[in-house]
Amino acid sequence: MKEPTKKHPIQRLMDNPWLLLVLGVVIPTLSYTVWGWIELLLITPATLP
Repeated sequence: MKEPTKKHPIQRLMDNPWLLLVLGVVIPTLSYTVWGWIELLLITPATLP
């Protein structure tokens, strides 16, 4: 009987399409949301004429 070979953690990650899908949606959403918050905090108030 063959012993199961241990997979590298990255190989296990690449073998799971659902995890890749979730990471592909969550990481860009979080990064763009944080980027937007930073932009809002750095905006200077508009001067009225």
